[in-house]
Amino acid sequence: MFNRNRGLRQAAAIASISSLVAGCGVLSAGSSDGKGPIVVGTTSAPSTLDPAASWDQSWELFRNIYQTLLSYPTGATTPQPDAADSCRFSDSSNTTYTCELRTGLKFSNGHPLDAKAVKYSIDRILKINVNGGPAGLLGSLARVQALGDREIVFHLNKPDATFPFVLATPAMSIVDPAEYPERSLRKGDSIDGSGPYTLQSYEDGKKAELVKNDTYKGYAERKNDAVTIRYFQDSSAMVTALKDKQVDVAFRGLNANDIVDLQRHDASGSLQLIEGAGIEINYLVFNPKDPWAAKAPVRKAIAQLIDRGAIAHKVYKDTVEPLYSMVPKGLTGHTTDFFDDFGNPSTSKARKILADAGITQRVPLTLWYTTDRYGSSTKLEFAEIKQQLEDSGLFTITLKSRPWKTYVKGYQNGEYPVFGRGWFPDFPDPDNFIAPFVGNQNALGTPYPAPEITGKLLPRSRGESDRANVVSDFEQAQQILVNDARLLPLWQGKQYVAASEDISGAEQALDPSTIMLMGELSRKTSW
Repeated sequence: MFNRNRGLRQAAAIASISSLVAGCGVLSAGSSDGKGPIVVGTTSAPSTLDPAASWDQSWELFRNIYQTLLSYPTGATTPQPDAADSCRFSDSSNTTYTCELRTGLKFSNGHPLDAKAVKYSIDRILKINVNGGPAGLLGSLARVQALGDREIVFHLNKPDATFPFVLATPAMSIVDPAEYPERSLRKGDSIDGSGPYTLQSYEDGKKAELVKNDTYKGYAERKNDAVTIRYFQDSSAMVTALKDKQVDVAFRGLNANDIVDLQRHDASGSLQLIEGAGIEINYLVFNPKDPWAAKAPVRKAIAQLIDRGAIAHKVYKDTVEPLYSMVPKGLTGHTTDFFDDFGNPSTSKARKILADAGITQRVPLTLWYTTDRYGSSTKLEFAEIKQQLEDSGLFTITLKSRPWKTYVKGYQNGEYPVFGRGWFPDFPDPDNFIAPFVGNQNALGTPYPAPEITGKLLPRSRGESDRANVVSDFEQAQQILVNDARLLPLWQGKQYVAASEDISGAEQALDPSTIMLMGELSRKTSW
């Protein structure tokens, strides 16, 4: 029996994929062994091909086709140079960050990639300023300066020790000024990047065909020649495709029943399942534009009723664990404030919260979820939440859903009273589990001013290079989130990657923000 159900190491207080000692196979490139490209299945189809529009899992594709100044080589837990040859804070106050590009960089279309292209790409994000888009990551940026062909200087309006992490996100992908409009999003299904792969063809919501970019200069050591990414709307269909050898790797959105089933198949040796602790979180968002969701007692009554343990056990078969803070376990500053303040689920306490606010009728609320982003268990999860709330006799719940592409537009336009989101971190720091969700411009498209967090706690913590010294600030920030109950954490996920037995590298393929680096995947020519 070849057991693939293994734990993964943690480094620098984050969960990342560890190396697996893998038998005696000889590795070969994806298409050079006569078996064609490695095929990866996922439920996370891109919502856009333009980095200026995306603060979501479109980043999975971006990381492999575009290039950023900094990124995460295998095993790294802090950003390292990619398009850059070097980067550093060039002052003592963490307000000036300077990068020098590698020599001879080119986009896949042959156009030169220079300092002006980097400046153009970052400035473009701010000029287009998509609601709920990546401009929200650049709140500390004052201006970008290009000095000659290779030097870029970022002038910050406040100290920000997390800025290198921001530059390492795929949102900061470098685009060709000749192909990407300065003040509008690029249309069509083509990409001109400088990353490890080029996009050979793309079918929206179906597949992306990637081939090795021969002009790439960066850290990635590609162990295959080509990868095809297939996008599934249903986890079960993806797992069936894996069993039928139509895909080589499956990840992102595996539902609980499929994971349990894969654990059984794992024992037979025909498939491998790699399991590890993760920092993915799932949560509810309350829209203050809705007359009921705007009422703090309504939100707190829901916080008092939600049984996270039942969701984790009944819906997810204990493949996730209850979460009582927006900062997940394993990161600096994690707390259990929601449990500390609300305790175990209680109908009587929830009824009192509402009654004290003069609310004696059943509260009508519509809860929205996406059908094809986080796996097919999402539907069951929201059915469980509906039952929990309605069984209390305090709520009447209507459930509605949409595919991800239209779902995103809906929450960005403020259409949903209450909606579900998942969060895969931009970078492994507690800042990234609070900052994206607060402020007038945030990842949710739902303004949440939180002035003490945005004006005091986050700026103070970003001035601290030693992240072990920011615990108090993040504990305070989390307590404010509990007091407001605008965001309701539900569970923290583990990481699962399933692969056929002849695939190697899946163990190392996820970076610290759980984005898959396709170049790590390869086939074995013998076993």
